[in-house]
Amino acid sequence: MTRMSVKLDEIDRRILRALQKDATLSQRDLADRVGLSQNACWRRVNRLKDEKVIAGYTVRLDRDAVDLGLTVFVLIRTRQHSADWLKNFRREVSTIPNVIDMFRIAGDYDYILKVQVADMNGFDQVYQRMIASVDLDTVTSLITMEAIAEDRDLPL
Repeated sequence: MTRMSVKLDEIDRRILRALQKDATLSQRDLADRVGLSQNACWRRVNRLKDEKVIAGYTVRLDRDAVDLGLTVFVLIRTRQHSADWLKNFRREVSTIPNVIDMFRIAGDYDYILKVQVADMNGFDQVYQRMIASVDLDTVTSLITMEAIAEDRDLPL
């Protein structure tokens, strides 16, 4: 089910671009950056939160600094497509903290996961846990060598 799009004007887009770059901006600095009074900026930010355009605030961590420098994309194909299987799959995979993104996809595979681990041993532990808890047909792992563009801002 898709949500209705929220109508964003150029000032909303400037606010969102600024917050994507630095969500720690003070209300004053954000207002100055986008050319609004603090009150007008505060009202717009609150509206964007209320409309769920701003889904939350987060901090980007350096993966190597926290010993999670290996990124693995896992392609999954399954023979199962029942609601019960999907519910179990989502529940089990969601309990694995190293799976940081999970998507149902179209094409030759059914799902793609993004996994962050320290090393191949860490990935093997994730892999073993996953195959022990869910019936899967094919699992293909793509080991990254270099992040060329990652955690990019949404193009507003």
